[in-house]
Amino acid sequence: MDVLYTAEATAWGGREGRVASSDGVVDVQLAIPKAMGGPGGPLTNPEQLFAAGYAACFHSALKLVAARDKIDVSESAITARVGIGTDGPRFTLEVTLEAELPGVDREQANELVAKAHEVCPYSNATRGNIEVNLVVIES
Repeated sequence: MDVLYTAEATAWGGREGRVASSDGVVDVQLAIPKAMGGPGGPLTNPEQLFAAGYAACFHSALKLVAARDKIDVSESAITARVGIGTDGPRFTLEVTLEAELPGVDREQANELVAKAHEVCPYSNATRGNIEVNLVVIES
């Protein structure tokens, strides 16, 4: 692989600590969500950070494949929902990616989302490891 960019972040204190990128752009406190027995509140958690990264990356992949097919997706949006749960003794994740593509017919939208899923680095990293559901929603 020809590495184009390397992101670096450090965590202190795990799910109840802090995470920061090496350049200081990301520097956030973490809290365990109430649903998982934590205090919740106005702090983020690893699943929200993963959802944000996956949504942004997938949207870029969608824009790339749409541009190749000369389809306007300038008003599109991707929502990522990352669930965490248990599978026997281990914790695991699942992801739902919802794509909203105004002005694109449903069949074409489904094709673009499937193509984006083949291109997106997050999709390639998770493929075969966690369940990823693709959903095209009516806009």
